[in-house]
Amino acid sequence: MKKEIIRVDGMTCNHCKSAVEGTLKKVTGVSAAEVSLDDKKVTVEFDESAVTLEKLKDEIEEQGYDVVSNG
Repeated sequence: MKKEIIRVDGMTCNHCKSAVEGTLKKVTGVSAAEVSLDDKKVTVEFDESAVTLEKLKDEIEEQGYDVVSNG
């Protein structure tokens, strides 16, 4: 399993947190996703053989949030 931190702009409330976490947890290969609204970060644990970091970023952006970078 790999753990990545993705910086995301636009998340401001618990609905945002739930939307991003829920979307990522539905992706095959993701074992955990946790949003920190204060830090504007999403910590994701995933199986690199099942899903790419780029796919995870795309899923976040499809929810209407802006991926700033890793870390």
